[in-house]
Amino acid sequence: MTGPLRHQDRTRPIQLARSAVAATGAIDSTADFHRWFTARTAADPTVVTGIDFADLISWRFHPDTGNLVHDSGKFFAVEGLQVTTSFGAVAQWSQPIIDQPETGVLGILVKQFDGVLHCLMQAKMEPGNHNALQLSPTVQATISNYTAVHHGRPVPYLEYFSGARPEVVLADVLQSEQGSWFYCKRNRNMVVETDGPVEVRDGFRWLSLGQLYELFAYDDLLNMNTRTVLSCLPFSGGRLVEELPSVQGSFRAALVRSLDTDQGALHTSEEILSWVTDLRARREVVATPIALPEVRDWTRRADRIEHDSGAFFDIRAVAVDGGNREVNSWTQPMIAPHGLGVIAFLASRLRGVLHVLVNARSEPGFLDFVELAPTVQCTPETYDQLPQLTRPPFLADVLGAAPDRIRFDTILSEEGGRFFHARNRYLVIEVDPLPEDTDPDNGPSRYRWMTIGQLVGLTRYSHYVNVQARSLIACLHSLIAAEDDRIEARSSR
Repeated sequence: MTGPLRHQDRTRPIQLARSAVAATGAIDSTADFHRWFTARTAADPTVVTGIDFADLISWRFHPDTGNLVHDSGKFFAVEGLQVTTSFGAVAQWSQPIIDQPETGVLGILVKQFDGVLHCLMQAKMEPGNHNALQLSPTVQATISNYTAVHHGRPVPYLEYFSGARPEVVLADVLQSEQGSWFYCKRNRNMVVETDGPVEVRDGFRWLSLGQLYELFAYDDLLNMNTRTVLSCLPFSGGRLVEELPSVQGSFRAALVRSLDTDQGALHTSEEILSWVTDLRARREVVATPIALPEVRDWTRRADRIEHDSGAFFDIRAVAVDGGNREVNSWTQPMIAPHGLGVIAFLASRLRGVLHVLVNARSEPGFLDFVELAPTVQCTPETYDQLPQLTRPPFLADVLGAAPDRIRFDTILSEEGGRFFHARNRYLVIEVDPLPEDTDPDNGPSRYRWMTIGQLVGLTRYSHYVNVQARSLIACLHSLIAAEDDRIEARSSR
């Protein structure tokens, strides 16, 4: 690490604002990036093949528990989970789930060039990616990765994040991941600044935030780990107004005003915290680990473990050959979901400030029972197998939204290291402001209108905002510097 930075915390909102509106990078143009990324994708030799469980190397079904485990006892295991809940139409079920007790590091290294913060990003292959390469954080590694349990190559740039001094840290928080597929999983999300020389290794590029935000318009380009780290950045709406040449457009103006915590908010942050605490105290979900063979209504076949209905997801095994990773080939199990998911915020201008409708959601793998989630988070075809009453509130509003109401619409992939071709359509849909004499929270008790600033404020603490909502925060941030005609163009998919 280098010596003390010249820039203190009070200047970082200015740095972030300037970087967010910098559509042209100081190192590479966006066109240069696309040429570089296209060339790397074309040259990527990775082949991912489905295999039988019997062909897994260093993985086995444990003779005592029947859980699918790695011989080292590291990485992760596929186990069973028994779930009982007093909330919702389905009172109990059991399912396979990934148990990965290790806390990984997701870190973006930032540095100023010509007075503008740039992020060091990596073109990284993950076996579950729909398109092989996606843009990932500078560091994306589990403890097993960076302690070389697999006898692979060292993780580049890890030294910037291990023991980073407080004055160089812009964000540092433990965050959860998918609570329906991971049991109590969390990663350390970090943004660290340096002012010293940095060797740019093969497969890495410096990009401004403005350049990254333009890339949000492309399907399956920015991976989930990039999105969750970017969501933690502490923007100031006031600073952005100073940097933007014009913020006259009504949607964009409401969005920028929404970035300052509690300013114009329908509820105070204290009221939101009390609401979440009350729901957590009810403990509506009890999740108990069980052995994988004890899971009911799931059948193990030669190449997969699947639900008897054919819905939800499978556990599959894959073989990976090639790619620029710590090791060149390996095998592993993965979760393979069924169908394209829908992740959406309904948004509305309340008191002239953009609010999003947030759902306090319970998932069996959450450490603290309840986290704040998007308005809609589901795979619609899954509900063909469940009682009609279980269909999520507001799903019809999202699926039936008029094109001129859609402010963001991109298909983005979930974590490709554990999930195989897990993709969701991420949407932000604006609905009309409600009449002043209408209670905007006169609906399901697990929903509240919140500003973007309130959500970002909660990302500084662990286990308040789930990974899907964090992705949508980053999607909303990507609209900060977009002209309103560009925002409207997002609705033309």
